[in-house]
Amino acid sequence: MADAVKIGEHLVGDGQPVYVIAEIGLNHNGSVETAKQLIDVAAEAGCQAVKFQKRTPDIATPEHMKATPRETPWGTMTYLEYRYKVEFEKDEYAEIDAYCREKGLDWFASPWDEPSVDFLESMDAVAYKIASASVTDLGMLRKIRETGKPVILSTGMSTLEQIDTAVETLGKDNLVIMHATSTYPLPPEEANLRMIPTLKDRYGVPTGYSGHEPGLQISLAAVALGAVTVERHITLDRTMWGSDHAASLEPQGLTHLVRDIRIIETALGDGVKKVFPGELAPLSKLRRVDG
Repeated sequence: MADAVKIGEHLVGDGQPVYVIAEIGLNHNGSVETAKQLIDVAAEAGCQAVKFQKRTPDIATPEHMKATPRETPWGTMTYLEYRYKVEFEKDEYAEIDAYCREKGLDWFASPWDEPSVDFLESMDAVAYKIASASVTDLGMLRKIRETGKPVILSTGMSTLEQIDTAVETLGKDNLVIMHATSTYPLPPEEANLRMIPTLKDRYGVPTGYSGHEPGLQISLAAVALGAVTVERHITLDRTMWGSDHAASLEPQGLTHLVRDIRIIETALGDGVKKVFPGELAPLSKLRRVDG
């Protein structure tokens, strides 16, 4: 295992800048133009990556949900039809890939089934993000490991035993683990941020935080507790139609998050006690007895 994992041109690990991932997910609502606007938001805020979700709807949609009616901006349709409506394919991802390169951002996605891993390999995504819902999909995890790409593993809605099995399946080389709680939106009493050092100590790999809370405080506290990467959903407007918008950050919130993360990582220092240059004038003015 490595102290840092290389994703694109960035190192993710202790002593490196916090790797900030703006999750677009499905908040593009099936529109490449909206996705590009969200990529712009991420780039302007100073993120290093944007993340999407990739599904083969016939496989990834639970059988009992496929025929369920769903009210959408395009009218009433089945849940399966909706899943196809918002799914990007090769042409859309080629456009996204070119746009992210232009903006200097990494992009990758969470595959929700094994054919989606093949699809993302065909697009040469720089890494894989495993959603909390997929922690126990060991067949897909084995397929992802075979790619040799870096892997970011979210751990929401999972027991330590399930995470142990996932880590054993993936291996620790090129692995980043994300503490997460899969409640949308996340209340503070379920954040359990002390899991960040717990996961780091247990697995010995770079450890970060994937958040679904309103506001910034919990994500910023995660950085203070040692998170080396932070992922947050982003949206153009939290009132937009779609299931994830309400638990997402709008452009100003994302900008403030990245700004404050950079301040915190600078303020954390190296843990070595010293007298700083700025203290010398107060020292000579205020200290009466030399020690």
